[in-house]
Amino acid sequence: MTAVSILLVDDHPIVREGYRRLLERQPGYHVVGEADNAAGAYQAYRSVAPDVVIMDLSLPGAGGLEAIRHIRQWDKAARILVFTMHSGSAFALKAFEAGAAGYVTKSSDAGDLIKAVGAVARGGRALSDDIAREIAAERLGDGRSLIEELGTRETEILRLVAEGKTTEEIADVLNLSTKTVQNYHYQIKSKIGARTDAHLVWLAIGAGLVGTAGAD
Repeated sequence: MTAVSILLVDDHPIVREGYRRLLERQPGYHVVGEADNAAGAYQAYRSVAPDVVIMDLSLPGAGGLEAIRHIRQWDKAARILVFTMHSGSAFALKAFEAGAAGYVTKSSDAGDLIKAVGAVARGGRALSDDIAREIAAERLGDGRSLIEELGTRETEILRLVAEGKTTEEIADVLNLSTKTVQNYHYQIKSKIGARTDAHLVWLAIGAGLVGTAGAD
């Protein structure tokens, strides 16, 4: 394989350093940029034009789903591999819907990440075994997550609401008007059958969008 340039997006510097060392031990893998939030990821992508982006989903402010969507809006050919603690099938499906080419959980072996980077760099798709099993089990059991009814932006707004962000804070993070955020908020409650905001947060936790004590 020819040299593969990589952009790392994770809000923990020590974690990024570990990934950089792991990746650059592989022949032909070179980390050309890093970012710790969604806006920085978009700016870095435009600046360094990497072959592959390794993207965490839990970022401060706008999350990884929004970063994926933004990058893919600018470059439809962007190859983005999600590498995250989120092991729910609903999150994985939303990441692919936003434009990701691969999804690997941080509980996977290091070798799985290396192989996934190679697959995505070649234009393919990658899925860690635990997520593949989760999706298969859900489909075989005819299970559906509530957030399957939501679009990518609706899912991101639900996550931010569940994290306790105000309408004004969400509007600022996503560059939307407060009226637009309020409209989304109403649509989300209607789509997933939430009676109150407290019920909305409870449903978001149940769907795995946020943890009771936060997720990395």
